[in-house]
Amino acid sequence: MKRENLILLADAYKYAHHKFYYPGTTNIYSYLESRGGMFNETVFFGLQYILKEYLQGPAFNQVDLDEADEFLKQVFGRDDVFDCSKFQYILNKYNGHLPVRIKAVAEGTSVPTGNVLMTIENTDPECYWLTNFLETLLMQVWYPCTVATLSHEVKKVVTQYYEETATPEAFGGICFVLNDFGFRGVSSVESAKLGGAAHLLSFAGSDNLAGSGMAIKYYHAQKVHGLSIPATEHSICTLLGQEGELEVFKHVLRSFPTGVIACVSDSFNIFRACSEYWGEDLKEEILKRDGTLVIRPDSGDPVMTLLEIFKILFDKFGFTTNAKGYKVLPPQVRVIQGDGVNYTEIGVIYKALKENGISAENLVLGMGGALLQKVDRDTQKFALKCSSAVIDGKEVAVEKSPTEMDAHGNITPSFKKSKGGRLKLVKTAEGYKTIGEDEQSELTDQLQTVFENGHIVKEFTFEQVIDTLQNQSTT
Repeated sequence: MKRENLILLADAYKYAHHKFYYPGTTNIYSYLESRGGMFNETVFFGLQYILKEYLQGPAFNQVDLDEADEFLKQVFGRDDVFDCSKFQYILNKYNGHLPVRIKAVAEGTSVPTGNVLMTIENTDPECYWLTNFLETLLMQVWYPCTVATLSHEVKKVVTQYYEETATPEAFGGICFVLNDFGFRGVSSVESAKLGGAAHLLSFAGSDNLAGSGMAIKYYHAQKVHGLSIPATEHSICTLLGQEGELEVFKHVLRSFPTGVIACVSDSFNIFRACSEYWGEDLKEEILKRDGTLVIRPDSGDPVMTLLEIFKILFDKFGFTTNAKGYKVLPPQVRVIQGDGVNYTEIGVIYKALKENGISAENLVLGMGGALLQKVDRDTQKFALKCSSAVIDGKEVAVEKSPTEMDAHGNITPSFKKSKGGRLKLVKTAEGYKTIGEDEQSELTDQLQTVFENGHIVKEFTFEQVIDTLQNQSTT
């Protein structure tokens, strides 16, 4: 399959910048950071995909250049904006290999916001314009980073409630608590790949096959990391109408007499389904199964619905009280909440369970649009800015320091203030910190060269990325 035309993968205004850069400019050095946002740390992930898919090897050819030349003349209605000789130079001298160097923190690293995550600079003085031309494409790393961060932060919340309400024997189930239901809700298959793989850094539960495929293809994953179970949908459970729902439930149980299965149970009346069908008619069959039935409500207020469902299930199936004093259903029965689930609601749900004496281990979650689609570049406030340049042979620090007016008419510094100079990310006893490249030489730069002159020089396996994130979480 032919690649996208790299020459056309930039914001239109970028094509005039080769003229706008001050005469004598030979080097542009820029950095990526997450400036703040919803969470205090950002997990770095997904750059390797972008490098492999778009930038490595000959990134474009003569056909691409000719196509872009004609296309951009129409875009601007003039022929003095896009200068095809700039790309022709790269094609002739480097056979389309991009003369840039990209350094980045190891994928899977969770870095406090406000720190450098990646740098890029041109390696050929004739290609000073190329560094920030690539901003549009490289900036899209915000998406897998943000999903990886969101999933990682959910895992922190889940772990907290497991530590408070569940016994250590149940902790192995944490990796299956949050399940990716988001494939159908994203804007593209590429989003499903990137977001799906990002989720798998923290959890193993997923119906998003594209994420596992991406991890194998672009990160040399040694196995399929996204795992799932047989589960119904409403088209199955409503086939025989309301009067036939019990018959469908029987068929579902007998279709998979062993193992874990999930059944959506709110097609008509979730409380009747739990109390009469599951809790009475099929109770003995469920308790004799070598496996677990996961009952799924899919409508209503999550907290109120779940509390009533657990009340019914405890009454019908009984419960044990664990060493921490919280109720646990028999292992043959669990509940999954897949409707109305987002980061905030997850904390509310588990808090309500705790307050009602219910262990977190009774419940797993499905998250779709809120996991993969209800995020944007400002969720973690990503930006890529120039911080250093060489003009007439002299290196200069480059930064912006805008001001803004608050609601009371006061002029204050903006959070969009950028960093100046060449940078490095170091790890101290207090954590990660961004300093000047020449400062504190005794501290190792955590930014590693991953791409240089068209070649990927440092790769990460998916298992390495997971280990980086998990090991950091436990230290």
